[in-house]
Amino acid sequence: MRKGAISRDGVLKAVAEYDDLGREGFLSKYGYKPATGYLLVHEEKTYDSKAIAGVAHKFDQGRVLRPEELSGGRSHAARWLARLGFVIRASRSPDWTRDEIILACDLAMANGWKRLESDDPRVIELSALLQTMPIHPEELRNELFRNPNGVARKTVDITCQHPDYPGKPTNGNVLDAEVLDDFLTRPAEMAEVAQRIRHGLSAGVFQDLPPKAEEEDDYSAPEGRLLLGRHRSRERNKGLRKKKIEAVLRQGRQLACEACGFDFERVYGDRGSGYIECHHVVPLHEAGEGRTKLRDLALICANCHRMIHRRAPWPTPDELRSLIQSRQSTGAYVPAQISADSTDSTLRQ
Repeated sequence: MRKGAISRDGVLKAVAEYDDLGREGFLSKYGYKPATGYLLVHEEKTYDSKAIAGVAHKFDQGRVLRPEELSGGRSHAARWLARLGFVIRASRSPDWTRDEIILACDLAMANGWKRLESDDPRVIELSALLQTMPIHPEELRNELFRNPNGVARKTVDITCQHPDYPGKPTNGNVLDAEVLDDFLTRPAEMAEVAQRIRHGLSAGVFQDLPPKAEEEDDYSAPEGRLLLGRHRSRERNKGLRKKKIEAVLRQGRQLACEACGFDFERVYGDRGSGYIECHHVVPLHEAGEGRTKLRDLALICANCHRMIHRRAPWPTPDELRSLIQSRQSTGAYVPAQISADSTDSTLRQ
């Protein structure tokens, strides 16, 4: 059977019926289970979003949608309701990200890898800081989002993964163990990463970062998403890129990739003239928020740029060039060809 559109008026009628019958009676009448993903918030009350959307369909289209006809996730019922102007909230807190776990792990390290309690001032302070982190959208933040109890629990999950922990680990996740291992093998570096994240959150420098791009999914971000985003926003600074290119041209050099030698103009002609990407050689946790110097920037092609960012630790352009030359010397590197008879030396570098 077909599904039609629902209206704000239809939703309000479903909400009124929900209030009359009560949650249990409403869900039982229409065969819905309690929401496990998202709740509709209306006049300071919460409602099961999927059930409300399904019953609203009755008032607008003449029949109730069965539970199996729609999803309660962000892609279906919750989206319908949000488009009509209703406030949607997650019924449970979202999974912890690497950025958040780095801060929790840093606190656990400062506490000697011992668990912290929810009334610890440091836990309360971190809870407030995490709530300012611009990673999770508002609809995923419920009333328990990163509260002191949740933060204390995360420090327990982390400390239970420590190799010296004598008891049985809790049901943490793989990311907890990965970040813990980073702290155990590179404590000074990871402490600096945590400090940079804290400073950025306190100063508000992450608030204007663009949403995570789909193309960045394959990027290795040992520093976390926020510092990677900040790093890349610097690389995309058109003014800095222009100054770097002008400096290279004044030196009489070509705009060729500093790693593989690829020259866009030689290959693409006028279309490639003046084009090349800019890479910030120093990771943000090392460079800090100071003024970027031109010597900290390298001009590289898109392929090499992605290969640098793909896996930590990020190689410098010189290190990547050495890798390419090593592959060439063993005969393992076979350059791509523009055409069968192409002999352009750039493609063979």
